[in-house]
Amino acid sequence: MAVRSRKMTDKIPEPTLRRLPWYLSNAKLMKEKGEKYVSSTQISRQINIDASQIAKDLSYVDISGRTRVGYEVDLLIQVLEDFLGFTNLHKAYLFGVGSLGGALLRDSGLSHFGLQIVGAFDINPNLVGTTVEGIPIYHTDEFEERRAKDGVKIGVLTVPINIAQDITDKMVAGGIQAVWNFTPFRIRVPETIVVQNTSLYAHLAVMFNRLNEIIKK
Repeated sequence: MAVRSRKMTDKIPEPTLRRLPWYLSNAKLMKEKGEKYVSSTQISRQINIDASQIAKDLSYVDISGRTRVGYEVDLLIQVLEDFLGFTNLHKAYLFGVGSLGGALLRDSGLSHFGLQIVGAFDINPNLVGTTVEGIPIYHTDEFEERRAKDGVKIGVLTVPINIAQDITDKMVAGGIQAVWNFTPFRIRVPETIVVQNTSLYAHLAVMFNRLNEIIKK
């Protein structure tokens, strides 16, 4: 199997980027089962995505499989982890240590996917000065000073909706370059800032709607 250098001019469709972690998880599962090779057809059976789509998605990471054999599992894992940025830890700050924010601070699995939350910010006096899983919680007013020291570029937004934009503005002004937004509010940022919206409520709405359609049949 050959691995080729990816063309940096290639524009990767967002749906493809969303699917690649599924292929990675499947490859890891196959490795746990002792498999040495996995084909797009095998992956297709597991995650219900057309095999031709899987092959097309994997063409963006420039890994080629053997005819009638498939992709070497170990190499597929290595290439996908490197391509997705999971092999290096990216430091991040979390803003808003409520129920969701606290859960994210306790999620040790994030580090396996390249994200390391190194500090959190809140205004609750009962939280400021404490730690969650060893992660210190600072007052929001300390953000710019802390970022100047830590050089963090990613912010995780889990604040109440009524202050989401204000905190976002503060993050951007303080040097944050990418925001993982867990609020249902669509924040406004300059074009140079990367935003990834992950609304649990939006996904719930879709699930409930689909469930109702099934129930009505």
